Amino acid sequence: MGAELIHVLIAEDLHLMRGGLVALLSAETDIAVVSELDSGEKIISAALELSPDVALIDIRVRGGFAAAIALHKQVPKCGTIIMAEHRRPRDLRRGMNAHILGFVLTDVRPATLADAVRRVARGERVVDSELAFATLETAQNPLTSRELEVLEAAAQGASPDEIAEQLYLSVRTVRNHLSRIIGKTSARNRVDAIRIAGEAGWL
Repeated sequence: MGAELIHVLIAEDLHLMRGGLVALLSAETDIAVVSELDSGEKIISAALELSPDVALIDIRVRGGFAAAIALHKQVPKCGTIIMAEHRRPRDLRRGMNAHILGFVLTDVRPATLADAVRRVARGERVVDSELAFATLETAQNPLTSRELEVLEAAAQGASPDEIAEQLYLSVRTVRNHLSRIIGKTSARNRVDAIRIAGEAGWL
């Protein structure tokens, strides 16, 4: 009798990319893709229904990080791998806070990705080595993962009202986060806080 299949959930909002990931992993004899999603909002319900061993989530998927945090609490047997286009130390720190086991780049070799899925299914941690070194070299980030989400949205030009809608927070909570961010970074204002965080490698 052969080894049990590793069941994988994929969350990727780009159709071509998602199709490629499904084809790549499905070609492995010990891996089965049980769900392919285009948004983070669908991850938890699918994981609760299908009990995947690994969730492969693109960092760009709306609600992906929030779903990763919820997965750790609601489906603890499911290990999470985050895929990202760029090596940003801030993303790895957020991932660690969210109990993510794997962090790979979107240009990773197919064999390396399949190996990462197998290792995370065994409960091992898999992190891009260059990103790990870059993270060690950056200054210690004083901001929480939620504060970073708020600041990133602000850096993209979103107003407090828009940030509140994006992150499912009240406008008052967003303004409180922005005030704490300015204080923690010793910034003059929101724009200065974005500059400081960007130069430090947190954004």
